[in-house]
Amino acid sequence: MTSSDSTPLFQYYFRALICFAAAGTLAADIEWNNINVVQPIFIVVLLSYTYIAFYLTKRIGGDQLLTLSKILAWTDAGLIGASLSLIDFSILPCIMFLTMIQFNALLNGGLRKWGEDNAAFLVGILASFIIYEPRWVLSGRLEISAASLIGVITYFCAYALFTHARMNKLSLETKRLEQEQQLHKMRTYKLSRYLPPPVWKAINEGRDKSLQTERKRLTVFFSDIKDFSELAEEMEAEALTELLNTYLTEMTKIVHQYGGTIDKFMGDGIMVLFGDSNSKGVKHDALRCLSMSLAMRKRMKALQQHWHHQGIKRPLQIRMGINTGYCTVGTFGTSNHLDYTALGAHVNLASRLESAAEPGEILVSHETWGLVKDTIMCRDKGNVTVKGFSHPIKVYQVVDLRKNLGANQTYFEKNFDGFTMYLDIEKIRNYDKEQVLQTLAEISEKLRDKIIP
Repeated sequence: MTSSDSTPLFQYYFRALICFAAAGTLAADIEWNNINVVQPIFIVVLLSYTYIAFYLTKRIGGDQLLTLSKILAWTDAGLIGASLSLIDFSILPCIMFLTMIQFNALLNGGLRKWGEDNAAFLVGILASFIIYEPRWVLSGRLEISAASLIGVITYFCAYALFTHARMNKLSLETKRLEQEQQLHKMRTYKLSRYLPPPVWKAINEGRDKSLQTERKRLTVFFSDIKDFSELAEEMEAEALTELLNTYLTEMTKIVHQYGGTIDKFMGDGIMVLFGDSNSKGVKHDALRCLSMSLAMRKRMKALQQHWHHQGIKRPLQIRMGINTGYCTVGTFGTSNHLDYTALGAHVNLASRLESAAEPGEILVSHETWGLVKDTIMCRDKGNVTVKGFSHPIKVYQVVDLRKNLGANQTYFEKNFDGFTMYLDIEKIRNYDKEQVLQTLAEISEKLRDKIIP
């Protein structure tokens, strides 16, 4: 009956209802004393058409079924028009069947179907004139009206029940889809933590084929914890896991704060890229990387105190290496497994500088130093020989941001036997200031009065 619902069983039910309603209306109009043979024949046609239409829709599928459904919908409207002509346009049946045509057309196809079905309805009326000439008496016989009324009301009730059942089904389906959507969102969030942001963004936007290898000028950062392997042999697995996760979580927060891209974790090692995404120029990338490394070193001091109170006596310190240069960035691997990373001599150099650094030290190459020297104080450490490079490499030791040195210094760190001080003025709040000054004054006074042999 409708083009939007193409299942044969659905069409059969409602086509059968309307054909039976039309057949019943014709049967009620028959004058048995003076039978018009056209009406009984048309009743047989209506009932036969119902089965033939069901048989055809059941055998045909795909796009052909949609075309057939449209043709059958026009035929339905044409047969209704012919049926009304054969009952001499009785008032109530005309109103009921015409209303049914408008309802069905607008509900299932909009204005276009409404126009097509009404056109088919008129064609059916005109075609009926070939075999029967209506008397145009606009009769209102009760038996005809009752038959059409029962048939059409049954149609509307059945359609209402079907629509109600379908709405319930759609409601349940919507709830199921919402639950699946929430589940997919959670899975998507979990998956996003395992992929670099450029890869995740490209996949989400359908641009994963664009992740081809290309040359980019990057600032590459490597870090690891000095003597972490020895510590791993001394600690229980659970405690080691908690320590490592705490360290990586704190470092990751700092990476995100400065806009870096974590390439990978290698046990306690971290590889970070600057300039692969959201780049504002190679100098800005280098400054962000150096600022990140200084923030990591500061945060590591606080973590050392935290771990010391937890009973870890070995002072964990990180060493860092940074280099700037052209790298090959993109996806590498096989069709079954791909890895998005950066490769090249400048990546290797950053890794070698990290290995050459002392605990708590940040080493940068000459290329990186040239980009940040106006903002960050570095000490010249001369040339070092690193594995994989035939010539010595000029390196610099990062001291601090220039704004934090001299009269404007805000960060202090001192370590002696029996004395450790870590002070970050920028993090001290006004309501703690007096207490900090009082503590320092008390310590200073006791230290002056104590006689040390």
